[in-house]
Amino acid sequence: MTVRNAEQAQPNEFEFSITRTFDAPRELVWKAFSEAERLAQWWGPKGGKIRVAKLEFRPGGIFHYAMGLPNGGEMWGRFIYREVVAPERLVYVNSFSDANGGVTRAPMNANFPLEVLNNLTFAESAGKTLLTIRGQPLDASAEELQTFKGFFPSMQKGFGGTLDQLAEYLAKA
Repeated sequence: MTVRNAEQAQPNEFEFSITRTFDAPRELVWKAFSEAERLAQWWGPKGGKIRVAKLEFRPGGIFHYAMGLPNGGEMWGRFIYREVVAPERLVYVNSFSDANGGVTRAPMNANFPLEVLNNLTFAESAGKTLLTIRGQPLDASAEELQTFKGFFPSMQKGFGGTLDQLAEYLAKA
C-alpha cells in the first residue's frame, strides 16, 4: 500500500516535529539557512563536517551537501526547495543522495522513506526566534511510514545536536 500523503493516513502520527528558540533575531537565523558559507558551519550532526556542493536557495533550487564520516568516507544529502518566503517560511523535500545529486536510499535503513517534506517556520518575538520544523514522508509505503515513525527518537537526538550547533554558531555570528 502506498500512502500519497501521510497526513491523510492518520493526521500527525507520521509527522516529526521539533521546535527551538534561538537568542538571535529572525533575519540572522534565516541567513544561517540561506547562505552556503553559514550552512557549512553548523548543518549536520554534532562533530560532522559538511561540504556544500551546491546551494541554489530558491523554489526549485537545491542544497546538495556531503557529510564527512569518522571513517573518512562521505554521506550525501540534498534538499529541493519548494517554498522560500523570507524570513518566515521554508519548505523543502529532503533525501539522501549520491555525489551527483540523485536520490538514494538511507544508508542506515533501506525502509526509511526516500523523501521527506519539511516545513520550517521562523517566528520572531523580543529579538528571539522560534524555529519549528515539521517533516513527513512523501509517497511512502506503510512499511516506510512505520520505519520513519520508529526513527523519531533518533531524529530528535540528531536534530537536537544540529540545532545545538546552530545556537553555537548564532552566538558567535
